[in-house]
Amino acid sequence: MANKKNSNPPEDEDGANEPTSPEPTGSEELVEAEGPDVETSFTDEDLAFLTGQTAEAPPSSDNVDVALEHLADLKRVQAEFANYRKRVERDRAASREVVIAEVVKSLLPVLDDLALAEAHGDLDDGPMAVIAQKLRTGLEKFGLSRVGEKGDVFDPHLHEALVQLPTPDVTVNTVADVIAPGYKLGARLLRPAKVAVSVPAE
Repeated sequence: MANKKNSNPPEDEDGANEPTSPEPTGSEELVEAEGPDVETSFTDEDLAFLTGQTAEAPPSSDNVDVALEHLADLKRVQAEFANYRKRVERDRAASREVVIAEVVKSLLPVLDDLALAEAHGDLDDGPMAVIAQKLRTGLEKFGLSRVGEKGDVFDPHLHEALVQLPTPDVTVNTVADVIAPGYKLGARLLRPAKVAVSVPAE
């Protein structure tokens, strides 16, 4: 009688059954748990909450009017801010000019003394001549200019007439002599020039 084949798996030397398949490791279990990569994307329907509408329902005319009104408000606020910034910059520049004008105006008596000293020949040479030149150069950098020269046509906005001299040779009022020069800082008149004026003789 033939021996029946043993259907049980062979045993190893210790008598334990040989495993039919390897046990999964921890890393394999982690890969299986992660699953396939999922690419995230948003559709118009997902973003419909931003406008309060669904993909099936187009925006109503009321919502369009509200959006246009908000856009108009935004443009108006932007324009108001731009105007405010320009106004602040303009006021800042005007304040700076006022401060510079006050400082320069306080130095005009010093310039008058230097002009008198120069007329008497005291500034031909020496350290005072150098100091006077540096002072004038520094003030000119801020836009200071002298007003009133002999032979200029008399301008009541720039000149102050202290003396009038009837002269047959002139046809218009003309500056005959400068008693005290005037000064301008840019377009701002700090002090008019005090002059003697030649007027046409009658």
